[in-house]
Amino acid sequence: MLKKMLKNFDYTLVSMPVLLSIFGCLMVFSASIVVAVSNEFGVEPDYFFWRQLRSLAVALFIFVVTLLLPYKIYLSLYKWIILACVAALFAVFAIGTIGGGAQSWIQFAQLTIQPAEFAKLGVILYLAGVFSKKQAYINQFSVAVVPPLIFIVLIFGLIYKQPDLGSAMIVLLISATVILCAGLRWKHILGLMGLGAASVTILMLFFASENQTRRFASAFHPFADPEAGGFQLIQSYLAMGTGGLTGVGLGQSVQKGFIPEPHTDFILAIIAEELGILGVAFVIFGLGFIVVKGLQTAIRCKDVFGSLLAVGISCMIGIQTFVNVGAMSGLVPVTGVTLPFISYGGSSLVLLMASVGILCNISMFVRYRAKKEASLEPTEESTNMTGQY
Repeated sequence: MLKKMLKNFDYTLVSMPVLLSIFGCLMVFSASIVVAVSNEFGVEPDYFFWRQLRSLAVALFIFVVTLLLPYKIYLSLYKWIILACVAALFAVFAIGTIGGGAQSWIQFAQLTIQPAEFAKLGVILYLAGVFSKKQAYINQFSVAVVPPLIFIVLIFGLIYKQPDLGSAMIVLLISATVILCAGLRWKHILGLMGLGAASVTILMLFFASENQTRRFASAFHPFADPEAGGFQLIQSYLAMGTGGLTGVGLGQSVQKGFIPEPHTDFILAIIAEELGILGVAFVIFGLGFIVVKGLQTAIRCKDVFGSLLAVGISCMIGIQTFVNVGAMSGLVPVTGVTLPFISYGGSSLVLLMASVGILCNISMFVRYRAKKEASLEPTEESTNMTGQY
């Protein structure tokens, strides 16, 4: 069965994430040189490059594992996966390490894990599992919606408390897309959207930290605070303006010496400076290609669980891309959301490749099933001959 499934492997779906990840390693090397040799780190210039390359090796191994595992196996595991995610998020407050003003990581020797990243996939698996099993009760709000809503609010709260507003908002938006496609009544969907919008508004108005408030204000008026809140965005503008169409050349960026953490959430600004609009277009095209292929898989999948999984994974990549690009260009506030497959970060890369592995497995199943159904369909000639008898 596995051999038959592998014959339907979609090479175009996996080639783009791998290509983007390799390109990302190259750009991490270029963007992180100044940071690596700075007083803050004081390491070799290629320090972040080798760490990202090792993460890519692990990510590719995890990709193969999730590719070969039948995606329906998660139907029996999704409850345990979401409980593990919640436990890990609680553990962050007990044994987590602080970096960048947030307590978001758990360190085991040389291994550092960011549970909030894996919670994104955990939420997708959980929601897809719950809604696929409760299709018969999908119109009963208290049965189909309230239980998963409790988990979503809990996970959002734990991530926001770290504080990691970017990841918390990504979890919320991913959940919204899966819920939107789950088959709920429109009055329930609109009610949830209204509740979510009101909750986020209240959160930002009354419970946001001073740093978060400054970031929101600077997104729309960066030159009002050019030396603090708007500094990062202004440097991003300078990088994009300097790059032009083809860029100043790989490794020749000047702004990476000014942009804080240029190898993480603002790496696209360095790409714009060094490789120009063409480099940015390549990245956005590649990420858009993955999202479109994933959504096509979701549409063609006749299984509710597989379809919701594909939607969730595709939208996770699409939403992160939009938020990252939007932050770099001043369309949305800077929240620390990384650029999928490109930015430095082992947990993010492993999560993304694991997700793509699941997506490829769903795609293989869809293609295999389509070919099988096509082979069973009688031809027009044989149908006519059968009718004569």
